[in-house]
Amino acid sequence: MTFADQPGAVSEAPHIWVRFAGHVSADVRQTLFAMLQNTGIGTDCMPSPPAGTGLFVFDAYDDEILDVLRSTSRSATVLVIAMVAPAIAAQAQWDLLRAGAADVLVWPQLPRDARQVSARLTRWLAVQKLIDSPRVSNALIGASDAWRSLVRQVVEVAAFTRSSVLVNGESGTGKELIAQLIHDLSSHDPRHNMVIVDCTTVSAELSGSELFGHERGAFTGAVLHREGAFELANGGTLFLDEIGELPPPLQAQLLRVIQEHKYKRVGSNTWQHTDFRLVCATNRDLDAGMADGTFRRDLYFRIAGWICRTPSLRERRGDILALARYFVASEWNYNESKEPAPDFDDAVREYLLARDYPGNVRDLRRVVTRLLHRHTGPGPITAGDVPEDERPSAPCATSGWPDITFDTAIRRAVQLGIGLKEIGQAATDTAVDAAIELEQQNLHRAACRLGVTDRALQMRRANRAGAA
Repeated sequence: MTFADQPGAVSEAPHIWVRFAGHVSADVRQTLFAMLQNTGIGTDCMPSPPAGTGLFVFDAYDDEILDVLRSTSRSATVLVIAMVAPAIAAQAQWDLLRAGAADVLVWPQLPRDARQVSARLTRWLAVQKLIDSPRVSNALIGASDAWRSLVRQVVEVAAFTRSSVLVNGESGTGKELIAQLIHDLSSHDPRHNMVIVDCTTVSAELSGSELFGHERGAFTGAVLHREGAFELANGGTLFLDEIGELPPPLQAQLLRVIQEHKYKRVGSNTWQHTDFRLVCATNRDLDAGMADGTFRRDLYFRIAGWICRTPSLRERRGDILALARYFVASEWNYNESKEPAPDFDDAVREYLLARDYPGNVRDLRRVVTRLLHRHTGPGPITAGDVPEDERPSAPCATSGWPDITFDTAIRRAVQLGIGLKEIGQAATDTAVDAAIELEQQNLHRAACRLGVTDRALQMRRANRAGAA
């Protein structure tokens, strides 16, 4: 079976790069390339810096292997093939995954074909194709590592499973957007609904009609038949927002419906069938709820087939400007102005990046909307557009930095055994990339932002490309 014959394969045969380490013989290399070709996988030279998807093949495991993998996996999806004894690989696999490998295949000897490789590429490329599609990229804005990791999880679980999903995160982090994307990417008929139930408004007294529906005449005032949430969501998605607020009696009723896919309308003796995908969201600690008895443990294991945590804006500060520009463009479309949507000048950019956002992305949108409402005329949004009650009381440039995200990243690197030199180089590379991106590929302005000369920036980039 070739790659193109496999279910879910993308239309074009994939091309990957292959990197060898250790003492992999020429015969093994040639055989591996032939196996890949027979499965419909092409091979290219590894780009510099590494990008896309590739294989990292080695036959001797040591700390140097982990260092190479850390460096390579920063900008690429890497499938590791460990041609070592299973006992060695069993101990090393978790370290390889922590170092950035997407997966690890243990091949003491080459198998007869490369279907293990092609199966993973089929899935990864299909997921990436969905991530790059407008319905995902236009809905979920951000390029930070924390956000990209979440989006990849959501796309894979939505498009390739029917699992229930629990979305956990602080208020204002986009939990409902995640639920909507899961519904949009699910394999059910797109004509079917996503039914939203706000559990903070559901009381035990009114839950019967809200969730189960009722028959005409079931109680005083029931003059018409009503469809409940379970019935409306049949074939689609039921989104229970803030499920941590659901009273215990309703938790028991919900558990029964989830387990049996059956319910009765109020006033009816007939069982109705329902089949929906369940997505729940909460900003509560459900582990603590299970410990103190306010949340049923058996219900938790039913709703948490997959858990996605939406990061706070503190954890994805690199997305602040992209989100702010997206909100400006969204609001600007409603105006009758023929001018293009304005950008932010340097002072406002620094202000937005340094500001705290207790309400997360929802808070950022509120701030940007206020700026836009005050802005008039052509040109960028300037410091005078910031309302007086929003203006910083201290200079923005160093306020709030280093923040918790920076501290967490450095601590994680130290825990992984990464040396001080490599940590410093990674921080420098990230700063260079960020400055060039912020200045829209203008190297002179990027150098000014970083406080270095144009030549120094060019040399850093050249040395980095040469090292890769």
